[in-house]
Amino acid sequence: MPNLSFEEALEITKIHSIAGILKKDTPLITTRPFRAPHHTVSGTSLIGGGRIPKPGEISLSHYGVLFLDELPEFQKNTLEVMRGPLEDGVVTISRVNATLTYPCNFMFVASMNPCPCGFYGSKDKQCTCTPQMISKYMGKISGPLLDRIDIQIEVVPVKYNKLESNERIETSKEIKKRVNFARKIQQNRYKDEKIFSNSELTPKLIEKYCKLDNKSKQILQIAFNKLGLSARAHGRILKVARTIADLEGEENIKQEHITEAIQYRSLDKKYWNN
Repeated sequence: MPNLSFEEALEITKIHSIAGILKKDTPLITTRPFRAPHHTVSGTSLIGGGRIPKPGEISLSHYGVLFLDELPEFQKNTLEVMRGPLEDGVVTISRVNATLTYPCNFMFVASMNPCPCGFYGSKDKQCTCTPQMISKYMGKISGPLLDRIDIQIEVVPVKYNKLESNERIETSKEIKKRVNFARKIQQNRYKDEKIFSNSELTPKLIEKYCKLDNKSKQILQIAFNKLGLSARAHGRILKVARTIADLEGEENIKQEHITEAIQYRSLDKKYWNN
């Protein structure tokens, strides 16, 4: 992830201080937070609350990562309460004695198996789950929550020859250079908009900064109709395409950027529309 700006570091530090978890020897948090709560976490712990409302995991992940491993193992009601905060970037907690609003502009990352046994759709091993078991397992993740996940990737098992390969791959250090470069582009682009990155673009700003040529518009229109995308998905595809272009140092969104972004929205149609 890109390095923290001073303004971002201040916001993170304030939230952790309010939550009472700021270490005495850490007057300023300078690394992006990474939170990975267990699947037994309650809705209050995730969103925030208590008699005196304190920040929850989503606010403690502000400008960082909230990672939920084995997503379907979480209570469905717990996951559903994230829908609003994922959309708005803030969470409001109302109690009799107080109403508080905390920021929660976090990167939501989740992982899951395609079924309880883990082999549904595998070419190498036989799935032992019944259709009812698979449907129940997948049903824990609602369509509206999926719609708020910008990038959906299916990861296949790694073959042994890949593990033993001497082929050079791009290192994390090299990738971070590109990420920091792209973030600087975004900071300069949005310096008058009071936002830091493409993920914070509003519909009005998307229209201003994510313009497409006619061919790209046609590609997006075809995908929109064929995949049955929502208006929310349309905006998120444009933001992802804008980010792909920034990573490549391109000023304008090109056809290859929009097609790549569209590919990241098709996984839910494979597993949730059967």
